[in-house]
Amino acid sequence: MKQICKLFFLLALFPLCINAQHKAYHFDRNGIDREVLENYLDRSITLSCVLVPGKNNPDLYTDDIRMIKNTGAKFIGRAIFRWENEHILNDPGFWTKAQSIIQELHAYDPDIIFQACLFEAISEDVNTIPIPDWVFQSYGLQPEKRNFSYKDMLSQEGKYVDHWHKGGSVPDISRTETQLWFQYLACSFINIGCEAFHLGQIELIGMHDPQRKHWADVISHIRDYAASHARRHWVLLDAHTPKGGKLKDGKSLIDFNSFPMRICAIPENIKEGEAQRAELRVNHLDGIYGKSQGCKTPSGWECESLPYLVEIDNYGHEEPVNTADTTSYFPWGWDEISWYAKQPESYRNDWLRYAWQWIKQTDPNGHIEMPGLRGICCPNETQNTYRANTRSKACPAGYNQEETIKAIWASDTPDSPR
Repeated sequence: MKQICKLFFLLALFPLCINAQHKAYHFDRNGIDREVLENYLDRSITLSCVLVPGKNNPDLYTDDIRMIKNTGAKFIGRAIFRWENEHILNDPGFWTKAQSIIQELHAYDPDIIFQACLFEAISEDVNTIPIPDWVFQSYGLQPEKRNFSYKDMLSQEGKYVDHWHKGGSVPDISRTETQLWFQYLACSFINIGCEAFHLGQIELIGMHDPQRKHWADVISHIRDYAASHARRHWVLLDAHTPKGGKLKDGKSLIDFNSFPMRICAIPENIKEGEAQRAELRVNHLDGIYGKSQGCKTPSGWECESLPYLVEIDNYGHEEPVNTADTTSYFPWGWDEISWYAKQPESYRNDWLRYAWQWIKQTDPNGHIEMPGLRGICCPNETQNTYRANTRSKACPAGYNQEETIKAIWASDTPDSPR
């Protein structure tokens, strides 16, 4: 009888033991606790355009969904990644497909967060997008039957006009038309289930907003809409912050900072097929390590250093390639993700483990957004795309980092040091 009672006692404790290994992911309209925020950042992965699957090979995107489930990812970065190409927003299939993927994964795990991007790039395609009445009304304006105006989003002083190419510019946040554009994008993405927004190069967009008044107003409008319409009545905002934050009167406008990893090549002679080794360094170029500013957060808690994400970024390549220049933003001549994709598989896996530990030990405020799906520019046979997926019939061009990511996260328990 005593053994039976003991067995029931142990069985009663078993769920508690399991739960002790689980990290918390609950937040609501009152904001997000630091612990919960950092739990999400520690399970973040870049999956560019995973909500915008192509029609050529649906098996690839089915396998991306499988990878999300297998790894236990919680924060899906850049899930809607739309650099210009605004005309896609007129396609009802764009919205219904994205929403269906979100609903499928939320049925599997309701804690998953999907991030959409509000980038520092617009093209003349915005002229094809009708402005809904509710966008005008949210800013107290009389609705008009018209489309968005590309020229009315541009700097009146000509700053960053045609910055990306002829007809491709940086929108100016001080222009009312830009504010309406961001309201339209953010609220539309909230309506299909997104709960996070990457605001891109926030300082470029704020070219004429030195006091950050206009950015504060735009973000306030987004948060007001989220309070009534978002799944958990709160959205997480981040941006690339070269100055270590986006503060106004000591309060951060965003929930966390983000920045490229700023990977530094290690100069050495290598043989064909060997890894082009690289490392992370404090104070390398404009890296954010140790520089994330202290503030009062949008959720109300204060910190000496705002939590931040670093990602293996993509931005093209420079010449000459395959050169280890420690003063360059291009490790071995390539952008970060292209350099990473070029390395031998074993080195890619080892480097992820190294980077995870280096950040934990160097600056516990920092967190890695794992590379999952991203465009690359180096010569390859993978349709200019890096996928961390385990190579299989469904994903024949997988780079095989999936199980490494899963193992790193599995070893990161609530008791692990930050």
